[in-house]
Amino acid sequence: MKKIESVLWGLVFIIIGLIIAGNVLGITNINIFFDGWWTLFIIIPCFIGLFKNIGRTGNIIGILIGIVLLLACQDILRFELVWKLLFPGILIIIGISFIFRDTIGGKITKEIKELNKNRIGTNEYCATFSEQNVKFDDDKFTGADLTAVFGGVKCDLRKAIIEENQIINATSIFGGIEIFVPEDVKVKIKSTPIFGGVSDKSNYSKEEQAHIIYINATCIFGGVEIR
Repeated sequence: MKKIESVLWGLVFIIIGLIIAGNVLGITNINIFFDGWWTLFIIIPCFIGLFKNIGRTGNIIGILIGIVLLLACQDILRFELVWKLLFPGILIIIGISFIFRDTIGGKITKEIKELNKNRIGTNEYCATFSEQNVKFDDDKFTGADLTAVFGGVKCDLRKAIIEENQIINATSIFGGIEIFVPEDVKVKIKSTPIFGGVSDKSNYSKEEQAHIIYINATCIFGGVEIR
C-alpha cells in the first residue's frame, strides 16, 4: 500500500510540473489557479488516503467535503446553502459510520466482530470531561471498551497477562486515548477516523505465534495513540 501511495504522490507532482512547464513554453494554457483550486489540497490527499489499510471513512468524508466546496467555488452550488448543510451532513455521516462500522470491512472486521461476540466479562472505562488511568498489572486481560468524550483514557497493558487474542474497542470524541501494549503481542488496527486518527508508535512482537490485540477505534475530532 505504501508503494501505491508513493506512486500516486509522484504522479501528482509530475502532472503539476508538466502543466507548469507546458504553460511556460507556450505548449499549454492551463490555469492551475482556477476558482476553488485550494480544494485540491483536501481532495487529493484524501483520495490517496483511500489506498491505506485504515482510515478510509475519514478520507471519503474529506473527498465529499472537498468536492462540495469545489462546486460552491464554481457557483454550481450556493456557498450559503453549503455552510448550512455542512454540519448536519457531518452528523449524519458520523451516525452512519457508528451503525455500520462492524459490518463493513474485510478479514480484520470479521475477526473483531467474532472477538466482541465471544468476549468474557466486561471491562468498560469512560472519561467524560475527566481522565481515567487503567492498569492491568499481573491481571488477566480479557478485552476492554474505552471511551473518551472531552476527556482522556490511559490503558496500560505492559504487565498484563494475555493468554489469547483480545479486542479493545476505543471511541474518542473530542478526546484522547492512550494504549500501552506489551512487546510480546501483535497489534492490528481497524480505524474509523472522522477529523481524527490513530497513531501507532508501539514496538510489538514480530513472532508468528504471538497473541494479537485488535484495536477497533472510532475517532471523531479525537485520537487514539498506541505505544
